[in-house]
Amino acid sequence: MSMCSRMIGSSALCVGLCIAQSGAFAADAPAAPTGKTPAEVVQNAPKGSLQNPFKTTDADRVQKGHDLFMSYSCNGCHGGTGGGGMCPPLTGDVWFYGISDDTLFRLVTLGSIDLQKAGFEHLGGPTGMPMPPFGNILKSDEELWEILTWVRSVYKGDPKKKTWE
Repeated sequence: MSMCSRMIGSSALCVGLCIAQSGAFAADAPAAPTGKTPAEVVQNAPKGSLQNPFKTTDADRVQKGHDLFMSYSCNGCHGGTGGGGMCPPLTGDVWFYGISDDTLFRLVTLGSIDLQKAGFEHLGGPTGMPMPPFGNILKSDEELWEILTWVRSVYKGDPKKKTWE
């Protein structure tokens, strides 16, 4: 094999590996729920990789999310409609750690104290009561994604800040 052939072959292999690692050929669609607890999912997912597989246009998922929100007593702190209570509202523009799917999934899973330990920065606003961790309380990532789908459905903030459909 000539030196030129080896260089071209090596370059193609390198480019192929780089593309595969970057996910350039991977589907943009979020992964389906795994059935694992949120804590298990967070433990194995690289930061920034978690995306909600459900849409706020799916009325059944939104309703299930609200039912779960109420059954896990999220309403005790955030109000039954997400408008706030002794903790921040879930309907507006202020998100203390960011508004991405990945950040919200990790916030609910780890709680605010461990989220900061994981390298997430508090972006400002009143600190108030810390968010407790629910990663081992919620039965599955599907339940948490459904809750977050409902939270997304009640958003009343600036439409330009929406990072979901």
